[in-house]
Amino acid sequence: MGQKVNPKSLRIGIINTWDSRWFAGRKDYAKRFHADLALRRVINEKLKNAGVTKIEIERSAKKVVVNIHAAKPGLIIGRQGVAIEDLRDMLSRKFNENIEVNILEIPDPDLSAQLIGELVAVQIERRIAYRRAVKMALQKAIEAGAKGVKIHVAGRLNGVEIARREYYKDGNIPLHTLRADVDYAQVNANTTYGVIGIKVWVYKGMVFKKKKTGESIKVKAKEEK
Repeated sequence: MGQKVNPKSLRIGIINTWDSRWFAGRKDYAKRFHADLALRRVINEKLKNAGVTKIEIERSAKKVVVNIHAAKPGLIIGRQGVAIEDLRDMLSRKFNENIEVNILEIPDPDLSAQLIGELVAVQIERRIAYRRAVKMALQKAIEAGAKGVKIHVAGRLNGVEIARREYYKDGNIPLHTLRADVDYAQVNANTTYGVIGIKVWVYKGMVFKKKKTGESIKVKAKEEK
């Protein structure tokens, strides 16, 4: 089971929390759900160069709190906070809600599965050999402290006629261990030959307490003998 499902959703309620946290009745649930999807889409399009890895949404009766986890918070905040105020005003007008935006900096960008996938995708789109791009990403993540990394690429690799898939792995990734902190992301690379799908798994260590908002208490995994 651990190899078939999204490792982040499998650990919700154990070491992970929901990215959207709110309650709604049957009549309002679909409306709020689609509003969350639209809000995430607008933010990702607006901040595509800021290294956004996760967007958390908390709704109450009076306001909506949006926590944006990014590798480059300075690009979002801007000089004297002008950019983040413009973003907040734009979102409030577009969705007709009182929206509060908080920016959280990622402590280890090189260990983010989303950023690793985006890096590989950008290199593939620039016609860099996919094997070289993947191996460089693996090496960089391991050097940053990852216990294990796995990258899966699928599609018309190098422009071949028949699509295929390849896996590259370094280290250990315990997908069945629910207290293992495994980050996961899916990214697409758009090439002239079609779309290349990229999946990334990053094992960071063991977690013995449930994560708070964007935070976690980790204990380094024992080295395999």
